[in-house]
Amino acid sequence: MKTWKVAGLTILACAAGGAALGALAVYRGWYDVSATGSHTAPVHDLLDVAQTRSVQRRAARIEVPSLDDANRIRNGQELYRTHCAQCHGAPGIAPEPYALGLNPAPAALVATARDRPAADIFWIIRQGIKMTGMPAWRYRLKDEEIWDVVAFMRILPALSPDSYRQEAGGAAAPLPDAAAPTEEDRRLGDAAAGRDALQQYLCATCHVIPGVAGAKHHVGPTLAGIAERPYIAGTLPNTPANLQRWLREPGSIKPGSAMPDLGLSGQDARDIAAFLYTLPPAD
Repeated sequence: MKTWKVAGLTILACAAGGAALGALAVYRGWYDVSATGSHTAPVHDLLDVAQTRSVQRRAARIEVPSLDDANRIRNGQELYRTHCAQCHGAPGIAPEPYALGLNPAPAALVATARDRPAADIFWIIRQGIKMTGMPAWRYRLKDEEIWDVVAFMRILPALSPDSYRQEAGGAAAPLPDAAAPTEEDRRLGDAAAGRDALQQYLCATCHVIPGVAGAKHHVGPTLAGIAERPYIAGTLPNTPANLQRWLREPGSIKPGSAMPDLGLSGQDARDIAAFLYTLPPAD
């Protein structure tokens, strides 16, 4: 009994010490809340688990209607294009510039559609998520319209960039002429700045990136060990200039790629390329 008492008191003392240290860190302003830096991995994982479990609990009793009706899917795509793509993007289409600076980054909904059940997606759209920029659409859309968006999201992972544009009634955009690499393109930039920049351009919402909090999605290929790959996008020899070109003009290299043009500056492309070349191979 005495041993259990000592163990209990030790646990309580450790918990109290941890809480006091956390309170001190908050009060002293040690935790960086700037949008240019990501959460630490423990904080990101804690928030991710809290959000996932909270949604699951509240969505558990939602009855999911039939989502296979073609008219419902068509209406859902129109609603998605009007209200969702600006922040979340779409196959081959980048989010609007204002969404690129949000932290946490808006989810790539291709991954959400694969990983989340329909009831969870409906609840998230309807209720929103605190401190993420995701609003409660229940005040802007009817429940039937929200289910239409959910119905469209179920087919979103199967859409190519061309098929998404055709379904939306738009023609594929003409590909830009690729500029010849300059001497500046052939050099690398600042890897530390590149790590920060790729968060701003939402790379972590689609790719597994070793050492980057939250970058565990498989919408696109893992970026682990990219320096060891002989080719970029399966076509270009892996050089700094070609990697920067791919980051800035993916459509000119691989027409129909789901990788969107994110509007990177030359310096940001150099910095991100420098960081990517530091990534270790996958375990």
